[in-house]
Amino acid sequence: MVSYQVIARKYRPQRFADVVGQEHVSTTLANAIAAGRIAHAYLFCGPRGTGKTTLARIFAKALNCTGGPTADFDVADSKCVEIAEGRSLDVMEIDGASNNGVEQVRELRDTCKFAPASSKFKIYIIDEVHMLSTAAFNALLKTLEEPPAHVKFMFATTDPEKVLTTVLSRCQRFDLRRIPAALIVKHLTAIAKQEGVKIDDAALHAIARGADGGMRDAESTLDQLISFCGSEIAEADVLSMFGLTARAQLLTLTRSVLAGEADTALRELNDLAKNGKDLGRLVTDLLNHFRNLLIFQVSKGDLTLLEASEAEVASLREQTKLAPTDAVTRVMEVLSDCESRLRDTTSKKILIEVSLLKAIQARSAVPLDAVLRQLQQLRAEA
Repeated sequence: MVSYQVIARKYRPQRFADVVGQEHVSTTLANAIAAGRIAHAYLFCGPRGTGKTTLARIFAKALNCTGGPTADFDVADSKCVEIAEGRSLDVMEIDGASNNGVEQVRELRDTCKFAPASSKFKIYIIDEVHMLSTAAFNALLKTLEEPPAHVKFMFATTDPEKVLTTVLSRCQRFDLRRIPAALIVKHLTAIAKQEGVKIDDAALHAIARGADGGMRDAESTLDQLISFCGSEIAEADVLSMFGLTARAQLLTLTRSVLAGEADTALRELNDLAKNGKDLGRLVTDLLNHFRNLLIFQVSKGDLTLLEASEAEVASLREQTKLAPTDAVTRVMEVLSDCESRLRDTTSKKILIEVSLLKAIQARSAVPLDAVLRQLQQLRAEA
């Protein structure tokens, strides 16, 4: 029986050109190889699932492929296949979370001295490098500052703030971005076609919304949905499986807040809570919607600044008539405060109810600068 390979691994990028949404990193690395300006240490930073380790592996292939270094390598090359399958003796992947002590780093430092077995470089890819202890970082510093010519380090981290500044200063840093929803939808559409799965556009946008800029999360979600639904996936399947809020319900809730209809807003929230929706995710979705509305208003409908489908743009156009930008800003301030406080409360529904009522009140509040202008006018008249 052939073992099943999950979608995230099956469709993992193998070349720089395959990486989605990180062209600024791919292009820089390819240009560095072409110019022969290859540094000894690289740090890939960014949210989970955006391609940090994937880019490190592709870079390792480009450096150690037959006839390399070259960015235009053959993925079927034996050395590239070894790296892709984790069998290369000269490319070592280390989990920083479980190998974070001084002893492990000293062992790594000792192996650095030996020449590569069959490739041009000995490459160390350390994932979650921020998990190394301070003592381990210090043990690595000397090697990182003056490594042997055949050694290259590639670090990946979701939290660069925890990496020692002395380590940061010795690396070329690349910050990976959250992948736009439109690119995630396009990529998932191609995968679904390859897998023979029919999935509607609303379902794809729901997956992209839940992935929060992480391609791996989106691919894992699609994989799970295929197991759950088979060859046809609808938006309702995505919403029910992951507790997300339907677009229509989200629009009803936002419209009621902007229109000052407290009873409608509370009823809608109650229905969502009874149906087991993720209330924390709901607040995030509300914030994202109001953010899009605010951007739509101030940019006079410039769609390049939005991450929204055509249907969502139509709803934004309609809601711009309900409240001015300063009212939307005050609503967002209330919801942002609610989102930060949700982590510390066990009564999420009550907190969100109170926040919705505050948001409705804030929507119609008179701005402080308007009050000051009125006072100044009254003083002038007196």
